[in-house]
Amino acid sequence: MKIAIVNGPNLNLTGKREPEIYGSQTFESYVPWLREQFPMHEIVYFQSNVEGELIDFLQACGNEDRSVLLNAGGYTHTSVALHDAVAAIRVPVVEIHMSQVAAREEYRHTSLLGSACIGTIAGFGMDSYRLGILALAKRELEA
Repeated sequence: MKIAIVNGPNLNLTGKREPEIYGSQTFESYVPWLREQFPMHEIVYFQSNVEGELIDFLQACGNEDRSVLLNAGGYTHTSVALHDAVAAIRVPVVEIHMSQVAAREEYRHTSLLGSACIGTIAGFGMDSYRLGILALAKRELEA
């Protein structure tokens, strides 16, 4: 299976930004580890702080029949455009959050993306991405 990990704004700072919430590991070290754990899957990684670049990448995933793990960061709560992109691509998209958003600020409790995704995984730090891969793999086996 082809899988894209797509991260939105400020996730390039993971490992440095608010380690008490997001941990100290970086994606530069975590993504290679994921590839080692799941050699049967083709995993690509993309991060952007720019909403339009995220939309362009999601559309490309749809054209490539590539399943998506999407952590849209703050855009989760604000972007109708990202919701529409996820709804349009017709490949499985799992919404990912490293923190338990329901236990955070009130404005983080609403996701504009969730209704377009097949599921949401939140609160397990970096492990949320591994769990997302397992969910996508299980879904593919059951199809």
